[in-house]
Amino acid sequence: MIKSIIVNFVGIFNSRILGFIRDLLSASVLGANIYSDIFFVAFKFPNLFRRIFAEGAFTQSFLPSFAKSPYKPKFAWKVFITFLLIILGITILVNLFSYQITSILAYGFTQKAKEIAAPLVAINFWYLDLIFIVTFFASLLQYKNHFATTAFSTALLNISLIAALLYSMNLPKEKIIWYLSWAVVIGGAAQVIAHLIAAKRYKILKFLYIGAKSKKEVDLSTFKKHFLPSVFGNSTAHLSAFLDTWLASFLAAGSISYLYYANRLFQLPFALFAIAISTVLFPKITKALNNNQEKIALENMKKAFWYLFYLLIFASIVAIADAKEIVKLLFQRGAFTQKDTMETSVVLIMYMIGLVPFGLNKLFSSYLYATHRHLKAAKYSAISLGVNIVFSLALIFPLKVYGLALASSIGGIVLFFLTLKEFGFKLFINFFQKKYVLLMFLVIFGSIISAIVFKYAIIFLEGVL
Repeated sequence: MIKSIIVNFVGIFNSRILGFIRDLLSASVLGANIYSDIFFVAFKFPNLFRRIFAEGAFTQSFLPSFAKSPYKPKFAWKVFITFLLIILGITILVNLFSYQITSILAYGFTQKAKEIAAPLVAINFWYLDLIFIVTFFASLLQYKNHFATTAFSTALLNISLIAALLYSMNLPKEKIIWYLSWAVVIGGAAQVIAHLIAAKRYKILKFLYIGAKSKKEVDLSTFKKHFLPSVFGNSTAHLSAFLDTWLASFLAAGSISYLYYANRLFQLPFALFAIAISTVLFPKITKALNNNQEKIALENMKKAFWYLFYLLIFASIVAIADAKEIVKLLFQRGAFTQKDTMETSVVLIMYMIGLVPFGLNKLFSSYLYATHRHLKAAKYSAISLGVNIVFSLALIFPLKVYGLALASSIGGIVLFFLTLKEFGFKLFINFFQKKYVLLMFLVIFGSIISAIVFKYAIIFLEGVL
């Protein structure tokens, strides 16, 4: 498991580093204004679905049903073609009614801003079709214990966006966001090609060809029953960020961009640690539970919990203590001003309060999906989202954009408590052994020292430069 986690970690880390180069260029070229807000709204819609699909929802409903299917090739092919046609139909509708959808996504935008954004929303949405194909093949590759292609191929989107920024950086901002939108589609196509190459190597294409030619009937009812609850159960953090974007369209120009850049920083440890570990863990505990090996599944859960908990504690302490320095180091140049740094750093602190609960929830919700408790996970996500909405509406007036990020974290805390309750407090308490608890205090102490060292190192470098 550790080897697979490391491979997944390195691949995601590579992608996120390129992602920060992309964001660095984006902040420098576009800054935080109405044009950056327009692109982030256009990209947010398909990216919301990408994160829901790619970060577990599809896999967590597909793999358990796939593992139990008596004729796997036909089952896989039928799921693939059914979903692809549905998503293609949705994409065509989005393209036909892009202005109406944009008006909903960015209700607070002016009419001119909506007119600029509408065609970009239509272009960006094609990324969803491509990312579904990627996710489908990624699920089958995970079943074969191959994680590298999916982990490393996410970098292709960032490479495409970086190339678009470099090519168009001297053009008017309205033209730059068009280049970025087409780069999203090109990046998605590159990811599909990478997965098709891996699928051929692992004989998945042949496997699907057999399924396509087969006349056998397969039952998708169990998968369909679990899919929508799984989507909703996995989407809380992303729906929260989407809600933040919608509400922020009513605030001052730049607010959506502050949320975007801060959420990107939040997503770094979330992806590196929570998603990397839970992605590797899920197929292992699914297979163990399917073979009636609950003790092995729980032992894997315990190890994964402590790995993840230590990493999330470290990331939270460093990011909260050094938020201003981190944002300044990464983004403050070109069109991104000192004011933008101050605003984004406070938003980052509000988001980072929820890192530990959101990250650990990702782990424990995987166990719920592996034990076919999809409806329970969806119920808890609905409650969490409701809490988030209430606090967003309550805090947006006194705290503006900061309140939206804080409301998201409060929703994450509620979600983790409910998920842990369903998993079982007694089972959870058994995870706590003396050696792990002692190490936890060492991690906290080391994190505080690291945060102090990092802060003064940045101050020293600024003085030298």
